[in-house]
Amino acid sequence: QVQLQESGGGLVQAGGSRRLSCAASGRTFDSYVMGWFRQAPGKEREFVAAIRWTSGITMYSDSVKGRFTISRDNAKNTVYLQMNSLKPEDTAVYYCAARRGTLLRSKDGYDDWGQGTQVTVSS
Repeated sequence: QVQLQESGGGLVQAGGSRRLSCAASGRTFDSYVMGWFRQAPGKEREFVAAIRWTSGITMYSDSVKGRFTISRDNAKNTVYLQMNSLKPEDTAVYYCAARRGTLLRSKDGYDDWGQGTQVTVSS
């Protein structure tokens, strides 16, 4: 069974940076795609970024492209989301997710989810 544990959330000022981590366990992830999603109060959960575990190929939403970077450390079974130039509209609970197969933006295609970590950006 896949287990995902996010960490690194907190309060940060606008323009600042934050790095989120997602520790993955329970199986080998060679055929997996790891994704980051976020959900603000009263809004749908939305795609942020995804990475193929083996190749490192990435995909980003337009709203974070150029500001956020997704990466993974195979030895540590950990996926990261480096967030720079943060804006108040980035405030949300950030979730790590996993799926087998190709890169995908739709949350419905991800099978395993972490509990989430809150990121609050103050203006």
